[in-house]
Amino acid sequence: MIVSNVHISDSFHPDNDVTVFEGDCLKLLARIPSNSIQLIVTSPPYNIGKAYEKRRNLQDYLKEQSRVIKECVRVLTPQGHICWQVGNYVNKGAIVPLDIALFTVFEELGLQLRNRIIWRFEHGLHCKRRFSGRYETINWYTKTDSYYFNLDPVRIRQKYPGKKHFKGPRAGQYSCNPLGKNPGDVWDIPNVKSNHVEKTIHPCQFPIELVARLILSMTAPNDIVLDPYMGVGSSLAAAVLNGRRAIGAEIKSEYLAIAKQRIRQAAAGTLKIRPTFKPIFDPRDAGRKLTTAPWLYREGPDGKGHQK
Repeated sequence: MIVSNVHISDSFHPDNDVTVFEGDCLKLLARIPSNSIQLIVTSPPYNIGKAYEKRRNLQDYLKEQSRVIKECVRVLTPQGHICWQVGNYVNKGAIVPLDIALFTVFEELGLQLRNRIIWRFEHGLHCKRRFSGRYETINWYTKTDSYYFNLDPVRIRQKYPGKKHFKGPRAGQYSCNPLGKNPGDVWDIPNVKSNHVEKTIHPCQFPIELVARLILSMTAPNDIVLDPYMGVGSSLAAAVLNGRRAIGAEIKSEYLAIAKQRIRQAAAGTLKIRPTFKPIFDPRDAGRKLTTAPWLYREGPDGKGHQK
């Protein structure tokens, strides 16, 4: 869905196509009406001293996160979702899984954990005194039991597409869903490193495919997607690519400028993205295609990803 006339605004209004707010996300959240956002998807700082964050005491970090999460719950629709993507806080070689540390915060606010999605990738920092981390988690919470969820747009290829029932009243009929299978809660999606087509100056960037899977299954066209820590705007670009409205906050002006550029490219259909069906190389089994869903994009003659 190419929507080249998308308007990007610096100040929030509920009818905006895209709002890109420069500043603290709490200031943006305070302006958003209650029960108005369908999906909040974000990857907050991990308190490990990256350029965009100030390292602090872990308890102070968790208190700050609690304030943001409380506001996120307030603005969420009763049918809505929060997808909080985090890794580990590391202190002198010891790790604290942030999704576990934050679980009580969400639970005390009445949210229900639907999945703890494992995002697995092959590249990252190399450790010498522990095994190198090669996954992070997306904790998917809902506000009520009446949440919106549509599995069909994100189904992946069946492992045995020709498999049929061999006995009973359905003998001879296909035993699998013709649209594909449920992708499960372990997602093999490459992270955005130096040779990734989506790479910008941001050191911890969302791949478009990761957030697009959440957007397609948890929102309908024209719903609002919010990323309170938007970085270079991957969540907002993925929302625009799929006909959703988007809101994001960012404190670093250089990231905000890149986000606006990527959102415009998404609207025009020129944003460089990694095709979802491109094989993930596995040296243990050269030639085996560990692909994700073929929905969303196709590969053009120039070798780049384009919208269907």
